[in-house]
Amino acid sequence: MRWKGRRQSSNIEDRRGAAPRPRRANPFGRGGKMRLPMGKGGVGKASGGGISMIILLVVGYVILKMMGIDPALLLGEGGGLSQQQTYVPGNEQVVPQRQDELSQFVATVLAETEDTWGGIFRSSGVTYREPTLVLFSGQVQSNCGFASAAAGPFYCPTDRKIYIDLSFYDELANRFGAAGDFAQAYVLAHEVGHHVQNLIGVLPRFNEMRRELSKTDENKMSVRVELQADCFAGIWAHYTDQKGLLEGGDLEEALRAAQQIGDDTLQRNAQGYVVPDSFNHGTSQQRMDWFSRGYETGRMDECDTFSNPV
Repeated sequence: MRWKGRRQSSNIEDRRGAAPRPRRANPFGRGGKMRLPMGKGGVGKASGGGISMIILLVVGYVILKMMGIDPALLLGEGGGLSQQQTYVPGNEQVVPQRQDELSQFVATVLAETEDTWGGIFRSSGVTYREPTLVLFSGQVQSNCGFASAAAGPFYCPTDRKIYIDLSFYDELANRFGAAGDFAQAYVLAHEVGHHVQNLIGVLPRFNEMRRELSKTDENKMSVRVELQADCFAGIWAHYTDQKGLLEGGDLEEALRAAQQIGDDTLQRNAQGYVVPDSFNHGTSQQRMDWFSRGYETGRMDECDTFSNPV
């Protein structure tokens, strides 16, 4: 995707490095966050042996001190290099690594979604109210509750904000096998799609209905909501292509991401079998089909997943 040098959105709230104050979280399944499925073992998920690791670190610290080595230098403190920084020879300065480029990238993609949806809403005589993108690291507090990076990117309808830990993009490439900048753009465009649903009344209606639905019926309705967000992401891709910003292989990257995070693919990879009644985002084929439908038509009325078979 040709994104460098283009406008970046100012609707960015950078909370990376901030310590969130946890409150009682709303469950994802009952009027809370609209998120991408992550399967098992997501970013930042705690694993066993945490206490043993702490003991090993303490022992290692003492041993290094006895050897006359300052452990702070090995950890990137006191003038050393942290894992998020790299030294530029001849420049004599430390510059941000991948995270800074990613933050510029998502700010640019968000700006492109603002232009696209602003134009679509304006053509209908309505003002598009832009969402805010919150960048966080590790954990975050939203109006929809407290979440860790393991939950993946999500949209909170009550504060109209999209939340993402940028390390998810490494997870998307390395764990899910969906690399590429347009795969990353698709993820953000999908969450913006939820924001559009919020503005046009789809999410409020869904959150009202789900309280009366059985879990199976709620999952079925959730699939339709998620597939519509995929279709809306495809609409954004349609107009982005019209601007000449797409490069060879970009659409394939987005479709690969949609395929890799389909409920059936995630469940099969995690446990070796699928449970269709538990699907809440759609199969890989459904996600690819509805993204493609939005891309090919560029029309919101073609994204009616509630009246049409999915």
